[in-house]
Amino acid sequence: MTGRTIFAPATARGRAGVAVVRVSGPAAGASLAAIAGGVPAPRTAHLAALVDPATGETIDRGLVLWFPGPASFTGEDVAEFHVHGGPAVISGLLAALGRLADCRMAEPGEFTRRAFLNGKLDLTQAEGLGDLIAAETAAQRRQALGQMAGGFARIAEDWALRLTRTLAHVEAAIDFPDEDLPEDLLGPARAAAEALEREIRARLADGRRGEILRDGLSVALIGPPNSGKSSLMNALAGRDAAIVSAHAGTTRDVIEVHLDLEGYPVILADTAGIRDGADPIEAEGIRRARARAEAADLRLLVLDATRPAHVVDFVALRDDATVLVWNKTDLAPVPPDGLGVSATTGAGMGDLVAALAVRAEGLLASGDAPVVTRERHRAALEECAACLGRAIVGRDPALVAEDLRLAVRALGRITGRVDVEDLLDVIFRDFCIGK
Repeated sequence: MTGRTIFAPATARGRAGVAVVRVSGPAAGASLAAIAGGVPAPRTAHLAALVDPATGETIDRGLVLWFPGPASFTGEDVAEFHVHGGPAVISGLLAALGRLADCRMAEPGEFTRRAFLNGKLDLTQAEGLGDLIAAETAAQRRQALGQMAGGFARIAEDWALRLTRTLAHVEAAIDFPDEDLPEDLLGPARAAAEALEREIRARLADGRRGEILRDGLSVALIGPPNSGKSSLMNALAGRDAAIVSAHAGTTRDVIEVHLDLEGYPVILADTAGIRDGADPIEAEGIRRARARAEAADLRLLVLDATRPAHVVDFVALRDDATVLVWNKTDLAPVPPDGLGVSATTGAGMGDLVAALAVRAEGLLASGDAPVVTRERHRAALEECAACLGRAIVGRDPALVAEDLRLAVRALGRITGRVDVEDLLDVIFRDFCIGK
């Protein structure tokens, strides 16, 4: 254990029945003894009066736990105070800890960072923990748990091990040319590199499922003015998220709401009605609407069932990523193609939600196979595949070995085995304090 001892609340701010304050570092045991009057048996909850050593005032009565390192989350000595969750209790306990020698408030993500540095987690597992804390839907939770379990890390490490063996054979041919080695070691090395490149390229060709699931499926509502896009958005959100008016051009900027759609995260965006002859401000809204529609993972083309001829004006926007929705079916029959709904009466909304859920599952579901969840993972795999591509066509054994070595290093950066110091601040800065 090195460095100062850190402490922070491990539970959210605000009033609660119970709050947890975590301490990690070489002075964790001393802080526990100073405030709780002693150190309990490891991993056993003990009820104690918590006293401020500086004033002798009782802060609270609560449970204390002791996790001696390295058998702890961070790998260091860890103490936990489980106290009543009132703001005065928390502030009093934090103040008492802050007055102890060699103790300071933790920075965001510092507990998890120490767990990584002490070999308790690799980087993908640490990122999975961050994703689990941020998960808002069941699908996000499942993906985060899978990453915390090390599924993707095991794949990357298996690839790195295979590459290391291949690299060893090539380097043997370079370093020991006079030894009794097989004449052609480059041939098998190229074959191994080619097989691995195919596996990595196949993993990358996943439609960015993991990243989209982590961030949310982007769904844009598009269509002409007064087709009922804002009403439909409010109906899907279950609240008045967008202004609804009979006046054309009411929506002039992109309005977003976050939905949990059958366990999948969706970012639903209401956009300006698309038409010609708009004023300059509305025209800018229409430009943004078109840009958002092009960038969206899925589009809902909302048309007025009382004006079926409008479908001709939006033929260019209809593709495999577009769902045609006829609104206002309480005023007119449903045209032959598309889904019919009434944002006013709620008719057909269940069918629309079910259809969206099927689309979301098709775009995001990955089964049990670990997926790429972050851009840095994807960049490392792209770099690895590029290095393997050069090794496959290489003729100089030294250059082939160097490309294989670079490929191994790219894989190592995924789990944090090599050259990750510059990544740590980026990875851990978004964690909450106390984790």
